[in-house]
Formats: sequence, structure tokens, C-alpha cells
Amino acid sequence: MTPRHVTFEVDGLPLDADVDPGQVLRTVLREHGVHSVKKGCDAGDCGACSVLVDGEPVHSCIYPAHRLEGRAVTTAAGLGTPEHPHPVQQAFADAAGFQCGFCTAGMVVTASTFTEADADDLPRLLKGNLCRCTGYRAIGDAICGVSNTVAPADGEAAGRSVKAPAALRVASGSEPYTLDFRSTTKLLHLAVLGSPHPHARITSIDTSAAEALPGVHLVLTHRDSPATLFSTGRHEDREDDPDDGLVLDPVLRFRGQRVAAVVADDVRTATNALAAIVVEYEPLPAVFDPETARSPGAPLLHGEKTVEASRIAFPERNTVAAMHDETGDVEAGLAAADAVVEGTWRTQRVSHGALETHASRGWLDDGGRLVVRTASQVPFLVRDELAHVFGLPQEQVRVFAARVGGGFGGKQELITEDLVALAVLRTGRPVQYEFTREDEFTIAPTRHPMRVRVRVGATSDGVLTALHVDQLMDTGAYGNHGVGVMYHSVHESTSVYRCPNKRVDAESVYTNNLPSGAFRGYGLGQVVFAVESAMDELARELGIDPFELRRRNVIVPGDPMVVTDPDEESDLLIGSYGLDQCLDLVEQALESPAPEGAPPAPVGPTWVTGRGMALAMIATIPPRGHFADTSIELLSDGRYDIGVGTAEFGNGTTTVHTQLVASALGTTPDRVVVRQSDTDVARYDTGAYGSAGVVVAGKALLAAAHKLRAAMVDRALAIAGGAGHAVDTGTAPEVVAGGVVVRVGPGVDATVLVSGDRLLADGPLTADGSHDGTPRSVAFNVHGFEVAVDRASGEVRLLRSVQAADAGVVLNPEQLRGQVEGGTAQAIGTALYEEMMLDDEGRVLTTAFRNYRMPKFGDVPQTEVHFATTHDDLGPLGAKSMSEAPYNPVAPALANAIRDALGVRPHELPMSRDRLWRLAGGR
Repeated sequence: MTPRHVTFEVDGLPLDADVDPGQVLRTVLREHGVHSVKKGCDAGDCGACSVLVDGEPVHSCIYPAHRLEGRAVTTAAGLGTPEHPHPVQQAFADAAGFQCGFCTAGMVVTASTFTEADADDLPRLLKGNLCRCTGYRAIGDAICGVSNTVAPADGEAAGRSVKAPAALRVASGSEPYTLDFRSTTKLLHLAVLGSPHPHARITSIDTSAAEALPGVHLVLTHRDSPATLFSTGRHEDREDDPDDGLVLDPVLRFRGQRVAAVVADDVRTATNALAAIVVEYEPLPAVFDPETARSPGAPLLHGEKTVEASRIAFPERNTVAAMHDETGDVEAGLAAADAVVEGTWRTQRVSHGALETHASRGWLDDGGRLVVRTASQVPFLVRDELAHVFGLPQEQVRVFAARVGGGFGGKQELITEDLVALAVLRTGRPVQYEFTREDEFTIAPTRHPMRVRVRVGATSDGVLTALHVDQLMDTGAYGNHGVGVMYHSVHESTSVYRCPNKRVDAESVYTNNLPSGAFRGYGLGQVVFAVESAMDELARELGIDPFELRRRNVIVPGDPMVVTDPDEESDLLIGSYGLDQCLDLVEQALESPAPEGAPPAPVGPTWVTGRGMALAMIATIPPRGHFADTSIELLSDGRYDIGVGTAEFGNGTTTVHTQLVASALGTTPDRVVVRQSDTDVARYDTGAYGSAGVVVAGKALLAAAHKLRAAMVDRALAIAGGAGHAVDTGTAPEVVAGGVVVRVGPGVDATVLVSGDRLLADGPLTADGSHDGTPRSVAFNVHGFEVAVDRASGEVRLLRSVQAADAGVVLNPEQLRGQVEGGTAQAIGTALYEEMMLDDEGRVLTTAFRNYRMPKFGDVPQTEVHFATTHDDLGPLGAKSMSEAPYNPVAPALANAIRDALGVRPHELPMSRDRLWRLAGGR
């Protein structure tokens, strides 16, 4: 097939290109270095690639390249630059209309075509642009010209809605993400052959025909794999997860698992070569239900592995981890109760839906070191595991991340980096591996599906007598996060309640389904859905208001946080307590008149309305260690250079870090330069997960800033004293942009500004700060809904959505509000729409956004967000983090509201129209 030559304009400049038959505009632009256009789906579903063609917005991933002749293409970069932004770009920056920002360039392009009259039609006009992070309210604000940010004065950044440092770069499409840089010389591309079987052993594999194809450089199979077992899940302690996988394994345990990888000149050649690989398989018995998988006689996935070597709890019954513990006597507590509620709740498999897919590019630097640029929340942990798997010294591996286009725990994995590293080490050439959207659905880990049984009893006055949680989770073919999610899911979900008799039975079980992994809330959302649903039903049985029932039973300061062992020593403390305020705030909001613009309740004989609430508690830092080592240096121009290892993927830590440093040093955030998420240029950081970016790295940075301030003042005092002045030590010197003001002379009748240049004349001024992540605090969230449900169709309309959060001192109100709204929107998707469908042989049927119902602009209500007034003794300036917490109480609050409306309780997520229609009596 002959390429076609086309000439067109891109952002006002001519571009000549040879385009292949079937090629689309997005790939042409990316091949020519136009990185303001992103790849989210390549199916016309998400809008991340939106551009203007002759002034009309199109999805460039489905626009045929052969139509480009004589056309004018405008990307976000062509609308404006960070120095000279388009009004819409400025509006997105001012409104904080993004979080990870991967969708923003496309969103800005689409919005640039709107008129003032379009403000009332945004749900329709934005239906082709998805955002996974924000919850859409701030995007609407941006389009309507609402500014939500401020420019603080010197030293006043903390506590203000400061603009993200990258705001205008994100809005103009110039902020680089993982693959947004010029192609490395002699770059090769990698494609993977996936297993057609859910469980099989490779008996023979012939790669000779593929290797003989033009443009193919290497075909990798299990014969090329290091023998070191490892887990794709990354933690501070690499032994938290079982070592149960290989880079390439001769035994295949789920459909799509790597069989072989082709490394070729381009993606098309690599993909086409996969068909030339001849593989013979021995199909093995498979099991897809975790209940069956842990039963005697079930096929074993990792039966050949030992407990000692792989740390699998019971390989002989497919059980990754198990917990069966009790405090008190649950059966006696239930017998003594005046009301008992029992039920079984089920949660589904959910995709992270981050718009930037997993991707890595690796190469050897001039010194022969392995370098990997990757979409990762945990670059240091990836570096350490690559060194472990490939037998390399840590100093021979560099891993770094640019801005990451969404994570939600899905990029706390080693997913593409190991194959890229193997290919680079074998070829000596740069190699790139980028997931497609289908890969994200069929290969990447998902949220753990769970079955949760709850039994709870209470006296007639609403005091709990017993609580039993029986949890079974499908960890899939590999145990990445299968241990931690299990333990975490039954921890804060049960320890938030005082109860003398508690029992937890929990198991994480292998199946031949695709792997599960880390996801926002880390298992709490699934168990909280069950526990809070049962608590709501208990309130009904007792005739007690659901808010009041919680007040009578939640922990308060001074109470131990007990799961099943009242004598357990824990580093988990209540650094501040705002749960009582959160309960009050949500209850008062639901009782007050609806805010202006809230949708009215639909009228009709089949419509019913209801209210519901739920609460959740979460630790603000992961257990078993989370470390951050940071540095700050005064630059000669008066700016401050900070080094921090944590990654920015929409969690907003970069903004908060600049605020903390600016406040401590009496300057403004624009004078703080951040170097981050690079194992070569920043000091160690466990990673950006578990909501730890603010409270661990932030506290370490604050300590460094205080040290640097003291060092600057000491040097300034020495300089002033050396000039023959008597220093008035009764007045604290003042740090300003560019130096230190020292008041000198008898009676303090003069001041001296010691400039940055003068301060540095005697050598550099630097300071380090560290934090080990202990002790850990807890955060609280309460959510309330008012809903309308149509009995005739199962449709749910969200009339009110309210969340109150105990986040300690709020360091950036607008950003924190956005985190709450984004977590709520993601949880609404889980609760009502999103479900990855698998057939009865483990085949994923949901392979694109168009048949995976991720919430759009018109699906998400404007959540009313309230903050408790607390000061956390364990966090920086009294703050707690709030990245994961908002997700957890949403689904049960919505389920409780639907139960209130219908009079019958949902027990399964998602609460889709068909399920609710059947629940309401439909046939």
C-alpha cells in the first residue's frame, strides 16, 4: 500500500507528511512532534485528542489523515502559549479546571468554539470529552469564566486557593507527559502477543518467521526472561506482595497474559509480526469464581510455589492471604441484640479509566546505565525492582516520570517497565511500549471485585453489640496488592465503630481472571459499601435516625481503633477529630433548602424520592513505612529549588509543596522551582499513593524549609555583623524574595538587605528534610444524597449530593474541593454505571470507553463540599491528605438513598437501571 503525500497547516505552520492508508490525524501529528495532542482511547470516545480542523472541533484519533490536504489544524498549542494564553486557557488555569490535566488540552480546544449562549448546554456540548479527575464542576466554572484561584502575597500561600504551577502549561498542551518528547534516535517499538487461554502451559514456541520479517529486531519469550520471581505491585517493603510472576512465564494464568514480545522499527511492524509466532499450548483447567477457587479440588494457579519463597498464604487452595480473627464473642453479642441485620453485598470489577495509558520508554545513557521514563506513581520503587529483577546495582538504573495523566493506584504497578528494560538490555537500543485503551481493559489490573457478608446487632437504644464482616475478594491471576487490599479493606471500615464483639473473616483468592490491583480507597470502598448499608438497615430496624445511630457508635478521641485485637500496638492515631462535625454538616445540609440551580424532583406516578448517608474513615499514610527525603537550595536569583521524589498525577501535591515552602520562606509560589519524580535528581520517596504526598513529602519539605530559613538567617547575621554593625538580636531577621533583611545598629535605626548573591558568596545554602510516615493519622468523610428513582425504568436522578470532609487545616481550598468532587464523581460511576464484563471463561468483553459507562459532564451533580474545622497534630501545618478518602462513603450513601426511595435494598454494584428496575418489581 502506497503512502499518500498531504500538505496542510498545523498551528499556522506548514506540514508535509506521507500518510499510510487508514492512518489518522492524531498519529500524524504525534509522529511530527505535535505533543499537545494526547492519546486517550484512539476510538473517538474521550476527546483528549481534540483539535480544530478548519475551525471545527474533531477527534483527531478518528479523523482520516488522507483528508488533510489543504486543511488548517489547530491544537491547544496553536490557540495560545503559557506566555500568551487564549482566554479559554487562562480561564481553565484561573478556575483550576483540571487535576491530572491529560484531558485538558482537548477540553480547551472544544470549549474554544463555544459562545456565551452555550453555557446552558454544556452536558450536550461536552459529551465527547471525558475527565476522570475533576468531577466536571471546575471545568464548567472555567467555561463560564468563574475564577477560583488567587495570587497570594509573600508568605501567605498556605491556606489559599493557589493556582497550580503548571496551570497554563497544561491548558496550552505544552506540559509534557510520559511520551511527550521527541523520538529517541533509532527508537524501537514493542508489541505483545497475549494468551488466548485463561490457563495454559507453553509447550513450544517458534519465533523464527517473526524474526525474519523486515524491521523486526528481536522476539522475546519466556526463554529470555530473568528467573527472578517478583510482583507488579510496588510497596516500600517489596515483600508485602507475593513473588508470583515472571517477566515472561511459560505458564499463562489469564487471557491476554504475555506470551511473547516483538521489538521492531515501528508499532505496525511489531504488531503484524505477532501473527507469525507459532505457539503450541497445553490448556490447563481454569477457575473463575473465588469461592470455587478456594474449595478442595479446584485447579491450582500457583500450586508449585512455596510459602517460604513466594509468601503465598495457602498455595494449595489458591489463597493469597487470609485473616480469621475475633475479639469478644460475636455469636453471644448477636444473641444479646434487640435487632440484628444480616446481608451479602457484591461489588464489581472496575477500570481505573486514567486517560493516559500505561507507557514506558527506555534506553542506555552514555555511561551504559538503564534509563526508563515511565507513567508511574512510584519511580523509586520501580527502579529498585528493576534492579532486583535484572540483577543490577541500583545506581545502574534511573527511572523518572514526567507529569502522569491519572493514576488512582493503577500506576502503583510495574506494568510496562520490565519488558522495556529487558528489550533495551538485549538490543542496546531505545525501546518504547505503550498500552492501547483495549490493553487497559484486558491487561491492566482492576479494582478487586468482592463479596462481603455483614452481620450486625444492637440494643434497642442503638448501641452495637456485635459486628461480623466476612469478605472474599477476587485477586485474579496474580497477587499484586492482594494482601494489602484485603487487610486494609477490613481495617478502617470496622475500626471506625466501637463494638465489644467483632469478627473478621477475609480471604484474597487467585482466579484465572485478569489481575486486580491498587485502586482509590484500597479496598475500603467495597467493604464500606456493605457495612454502611447494614448500618442503615439497622437504623431502620431500630427506628433510629441513621445520623444518630452513627453518633452513638463511632469512635471518639481516646478510643482505641480495634479491628479484632484490642491489644494490638499501632502507629495509627487520631491526630485530629472532625467526624462529629462532618455528621452535623451533612445532616444540616440535607435539611436545608436545595441550593440555587439544583435539579427539581421529577413529577409522575412512578417517581419516588429518598435520602441516604454513609461515613468512612481512612488512614492518611500507608502502613509499614512510607519515606520521603527532600532538599531545598537557595538560587542566586532569589528563587528556591526543591527536590522531591513524589510524582504529580492530579493529586495536587506539587501545588501544595510549593505553598508549604513559600509560606515557610516568606515568598510566593512562583519563586519555588520543583524537581521531582526522578531517581537521579531528587532524593528518595516511596511514592505517590495512599494519600501520602501531602503528609509525608510535604512534612519533609516543611522541615527542610525551616532548616534553610535558619541557615539563611545565620549567614545574613554573620554578614551584617562582619560589616561593623551591631545586630539587634531581639528582632528576628526577615526572609524575602532574593535575600534576608537584617535590622542593625543601636535602636535598630537601619536595615540591611543581604541579597541572594551575597548570601551565596561564601558557598551554597541548602537544607534537607525527611519524614518516615509515622505516626499515622486518620481522616473522616460523610456523604449524603437525595435521589429520585423511576420505578418504571430504574432511572436514578441525583437531586442533592453533599460531602463533609475532615481534612485538618485546608492548605488549598479549591484544590481540595476538586479532590472531593473528583472522588465523588468516580464513586458515582462505580455506584451507578461502571462495570467490566467478563464471560464465563475469563474473557473481558468491555474493551472500550463506549461500552464502559464512565461518567460524563451531564452525569455528575454539583456536590456541596463542606470541611470540618480541625488541626491535625501529625500533618504539615495541621493538614491531612484527601486524595483517596472522598471515594469511600459515596456508593453506600447512594444505595441507602435508593433504598429509602424504593423501600427495598440494593445489594450489588453497579446499581444500574436494569437491576433497579428488577428490584422495584419490573419484569
